[in-house]
Amino acid sequence: MAESEKRDKGKNGTATLMRELLSGTMISEKIILRNLGYISLVTLLAALFIMNRFHAEKVTREMSRLQREVRDLRSESLSTSADLMNASRQSEVLRLVRERGLNLEELKAPPYKLIVDK
Repeated sequence: MAESEKRDKGKNGTATLMRELLSGTMISEKIILRNLGYISLVTLLAALFIMNRFHAEKVTREMSRLQREVRDLRSESLSTSADLMNASRQSEVLRLVRERGLNLEELKAPPYKLIVDK
């Protein structure tokens, strides 16, 4: 008899489980209400992970944009420096003076230092 009672309880237990699962009372009362704190924690962590991912992507895009800008500015700086070096050569300065008609002459003698006694 003990075995037949166990089988009857097993059938009733399965039927009760199916009835609770289909009606929704098992999910709402037993699972969700007991584990509400855990479910809230998991939801909060999922939201934090999503926010962290978006922030990391934003930082990566900003870093990529800044690296491109630095590369462009570096090439512009090198170009400007080369132009300045070219424009400051003595032959280039002499040519510009003659083109603009400034009546300046190239120094033939080396410069000398003035020493003043007190």
